[in-house]
Amino acid sequence: MQIGINTDGLATLDIDTMLDTVRDLGIEYVEFSTGNWSTAPHIDLDELLRSESARAQLTEKLESRGLKLDAFNCSGNPLHPGPEGKEHKEVTKKTIELAEMFGINRLVLMSGCPGAPGDSWPNWITVAWPPYTADILKYQWEDVLLPYWTETVGYAERHGVDQLAFEMHGHQNVYSPATLLRLREACGPTVGANFDPSHLIWMGCDVLDSVAQLKGAIHHVHAKDTRLEKKNLGRNTVLETASFADPENRSWNFVTMGYGMDETFWSAFFVALRRAEFDGVLSIEHEDMLIDPIEALEKTVSLIKRTGFLKPSNYAATVARFFGADVDVESLV
Repeated sequence: MQIGINTDGLATLDIDTMLDTVRDLGIEYVEFSTGNWSTAPHIDLDELLRSESARAQLTEKLESRGLKLDAFNCSGNPLHPGPEGKEHKEVTKKTIELAEMFGINRLVLMSGCPGAPGDSWPNWITVAWPPYTADILKYQWEDVLLPYWTETVGYAERHGVDQLAFEMHGHQNVYSPATLLRLREACGPTVGANFDPSHLIWMGCDVLDSVAQLKGAIHHVHAKDTRLEKKNLGRNTVLETASFADPENRSWNFVTMGYGMDETFWSAFFVALRRAEFDGVLSIEHEDMLIDPIEALEKTVSLIKRTGFLKPSNYAATVARFFGADVDVESLV
């Protein structure tokens, strides 16, 4: 695995200062946001699409610091029934085209969430009652989500983008391993997970089991933690609507890794990722309201280095040497 960063966490820094900081922290990969729910603080999607010199300049900025481009992130809601949906579709399409220009095969994004028929706003269905919720969900998946993503997956594949890493997130149709796998079954292996444990923590998942459920289907990982605020859970439940800018009154908060789940959890998390055949980029996503971003990144990099696996396993070679090349390695695990 390798350490990366979603650069939105350093949005207050200009691109050169940000990249210098990333390099000095020992981070190897960068994930740039291109728009939609991000202000895209470090790159201009349209300028990069139209200007070869702008693309060359960005490449030089990375290479001169020994950094590599990990992915583009265009998380948004392309299924929004209002004008926002059309805008987010356009940014998603452009981001696919930009990825091809940079030779990048991976996008990080979200599935989106439509409304019910005739709605002006998205409608996230999370319960099975009243009975009409089933009708809304059927409409969302069969009439809106699957047609859009089937078409978009095909467009991505034609542009050399064969990893669409969907973040399982609240207020999205894809918010769990089961819904991620449903989309993957319909659209093929280009669909995979951007596994961000922070969302699954507050939704009550057994995160390690969720990793196992997605064996072979994890394209990317966001390194981010959540702290459950027990003093507020009894009053609010985990269905929290208080502002992220009001962490004192929320039932859960996004935090720097290690300040929600303990180090034992993160060690087990990285073991689970290895067993699930993930050996990609751990992209740090800083959204902790209580700590300086650079201090948070220092702490996160340190934790990952202590608990993660940053080199590939040579187990198969060891088995072959001592037991013979024909031994089924999986049978020994």
